[in-house]
Amino acid sequence: MARKPRVHFPGALYHVISRGNQRQNIFFDDKDRKAYLSYLSECKVRYSIELYAYALMKNHIHLLLKVNKDPLSRFMQTLLFWYARYFNQRYKKVGHLFQGRYRAILCDKDAYLLELVRYIHLNPLRAKLVRDPERYLWTSHHSYLGRGGQGVVDTDLVLEQFGKNRSQSKKRYREFILEGAGSGHQQRFYEVKDQRFLGDEKFVQEIEKEKRDRESAVYEIPIGVIAGEVSQAFGIAIDRLYSLTYERPGAYGRGVVAYLARELGGWLVKEIAVHFRRSPMRISQVIIEVEKRLREDSTFRKIVEKVEKDLIKQGKRKYFITIA
Repeated sequence: MARKPRVHFPGALYHVISRGNQRQNIFFDDKDRKAYLSYLSECKVRYSIELYAYALMKNHIHLLLKVNKDPLSRFMQTLLFWYARYFNQRYKKVGHLFQGRYRAILCDKDAYLLELVRYIHLNPLRAKLVRDPERYLWTSHHSYLGRGGQGVVDTDLVLEQFGKNRSQSKKRYREFILEGAGSGHQQRFYEVKDQRFLGDEKFVQEIEKEKRDRESAVYEIPIGVIAGEVSQAFGIAIDRLYSLTYERPGAYGRGVVAYLARELGGWLVKEIAVHFRRSPMRISQVIIEVEKRLREDSTFRKIVEKVEKDLIKQGKRKYFITIA
């Protein structure tokens, strides 16, 4: 059965599981884990993510997070790219570090927030790595106890469920976590509706309504047309955009084309990569570079916005559910 597109709307809560390719280890030592947390922290700020829990295991990762304006895919694309690049450079490897598409389950926050925080923090116990969750350093459990990791995890929402007094709420939170220490694998957290949703029928109906209310507009614009507009606006010869060399002007222009193709046309990174005969990883990288320059360079931003307006005038408007 084909996988359905992920649903995005501001405030959506996701349980994300990302595994090493062919179950290979993605962390070999504490330096690797610290690097991942550093990238996680930076991406969290960049994409306005609220992170409620994480667990770094040897060959997989659990994240519990809430998205805002930017869909989950942008956050995960950047995070996985940065860490894979670090990992491959450190260990002199090539190829895919992570297994295919990460799994993202859209969850009913009211019903499952606390349960999922506990489930994620008890992952090391289920894996028989430790007998006490406080003895495993690489989950966000310690952040809730005030013992490190502050700033990476947003603890207020969870701790407020256990009382207004912070000291008392930490104590009650700890008791809540330990109450589940004897439970094993919880299949119910993976038994999702419509391949994507963790919640009751009412929750699923609310999500379907949310999808209809927040349908996003994209435009039917071929990548070649976008390339032509970018070529003209930035004075970069069209053949340079398609050149297989690594000259700077061509890479710079391809980044702008890729960014606009994704933003306006809903083109997938892998489709853009095929068009330019580049790797998806390289296309992802140049898009990230363009996004960074848009934030920092007002002149560059104005040129891109002008190209965007011109392309919208040419394109036929269509609608789709944002793929997260």
